[in-house]
Amino acid sequence: MTAATAAPTHRGQRRAAGPLTGLRSLLRLHLRLARRGILIWSLAVLVLVPASIHAMEDVYPDQAALDARATLLDNPSAVMMTGPFFAADHYTFWAMVANELLLYLLVPAAIMSILLTARLTRGEEESGRLELLRSLPTGRLAPSVSALLVMALANLALGAAVAAGMLIGGGETADSLALGLATVLTGLVFGAVTAVTAQLTEHAGTASGTALGTLALAFLVRGIGDVIERDGSWLSWFSPFAWAQQTRAFVDLRWWPLLVSFAAVAVLLVIAGRLSHRRDLGAGLRLAAAGRAAASAALLAPGGLTRRLVGGTHLAWGIGLFLFALAFGSLASSLTGFAENLPDLAGMAPIRLDDLTGSFSAFVLMMIAIGPVALAVSGMLRMRTEETAGRLAGVLVAGTSRARLAGQWFLVVLLGTAAMQVLLGLGVGIGVWSATEDTAWIGEMTLAALTYLSAVALYAAIALALYGLGSRLAPLAWLLVVYTALVTFLGQMLGLPDLAMDLSPLQHVALYPSADVEPVPLVVMGVAAAVLAVLGLVLLRRRDLAAG
Repeated sequence: MTAATAAPTHRGQRRAAGPLTGLRSLLRLHLRLARRGILIWSLAVLVLVPASIHAMEDVYPDQAALDARATLLDNPSAVMMTGPFFAADHYTFWAMVANELLLYLLVPAAIMSILLTARLTRGEEESGRLELLRSLPTGRLAPSVSALLVMALANLALGAAVAAGMLIGGGETADSLALGLATVLTGLVFGAVTAVTAQLTEHAGTASGTALGTLALAFLVRGIGDVIERDGSWLSWFSPFAWAQQTRAFVDLRWWPLLVSFAAVAVLLVIAGRLSHRRDLGAGLRLAAAGRAAASAALLAPGGLTRRLVGGTHLAWGIGLFLFALAFGSLASSLTGFAENLPDLAGMAPIRLDDLTGSFSAFVLMMIAIGPVALAVSGMLRMRTEETAGRLAGVLVAGTSRARLAGQWFLVVLLGTAAMQVLLGLGVGIGVWSATEDTAWIGEMTLAALTYLSAVALYAAIALALYGLGSRLAPLAWLLVVYTALVTFLGQMLGLPDLAMDLSPLQHVALYPSADVEPVPLVVMGVAAAVLAVLGLVLLRRRDLAAG
């Protein structure tokens, strides 16, 4: 008997592999990979939603305060940042919750779905693990279906957390469930968008970046559409965010807009499935452009490599944050009437009634500074990604020392975030200038943005120190970023003690120009950043690489 005619001896060999063969095993694998992220996202929402509702109840205790809040939504910038202005004639508390909180639940759901789908589809394919799995009795569709099922389960968990948070906060059952379902379907839409973009390119970063660009476009389209008409115009309906917001929860609940989201998910998944049959494993429908025959001298240096890897992300997010800065800065003209009807404004945020424009602008800059902080940490952790993929070892083998590579990486990330800080200061300044017609605000806010540089450097240095200590410890740097966001947005409303607030480095930056610059905390944070950066370099030299 020849090898060609030998009967199979293994039971699995005798059974033909169907398109979903191995789905159960892959589902367990993908759930194991994603379980921590799903748990963190869900618990964070479950805690923050009722906490936000409770804080809003304290800040807006009566109808006069709610009416004052409603005056802000007549500003186009406020509409861009929140959503359609329902219940304008009688602005109730729960209408405010739905109008102003829902968008900031939908965006995280969309981001989570994009990152998770890209990681479990194109990311597994790019790393070569999918090819290894496909060498086993695994159906062609099983890996993709498993990834999409895990993404759907993640969104169901997040939607359940939203609904539960609303119910804990005292919301009506039907409306709370509607917001939870709207969150689920919006996440599914952007997960399906990522499933399509994952077919177009060979790289997970490009797939997720394209999907995030689609998210930004959807945000912009929804904002412009809602500015055209306060309760949403025809243009708004081209955005998945509008499909969720048009349920009009807690105002005039209607379920049918969610059918648009459901239909979009179905259509996008069919498109993704069709496209997956038109390409080879590991390839994308859009061929990667051939690079230059020889790299430039700048790219051959470690700093040039870092700039190439993180520069695109910094540029894209810099443009988006600049637009946010413009929009928030232009709200300065709407504060006077709002503050007069809300004497407890200082309990919501560090805003002084005797210097509304200055303190509000300084607080806006602090909130937006979380963007550069997050990008500084993300930029440093990109080194960990390169290490685990084995590419960092190739750079080191070429003759670059670890200390030189990591040191230049740190400096490039800092320069990028510093440029972004200047851009954000200009954005806030131009926004305030457009509202007050005083050009001096442009220079004032640019100078104010520079005072955050030492704090931003401290976050990057902490990430470098953790990375030097161990590759697996590096993601812990995100905990400080998340805590900083919590303290900045909700710290005063939740009544956190000063000790808890002071754990955030941003809290040690004076709110210039409303307050005088305090150089001592800035110098201390700068020195601490330098010490931690050096410590990270020393630790990196003393440990083994995770791969390569």
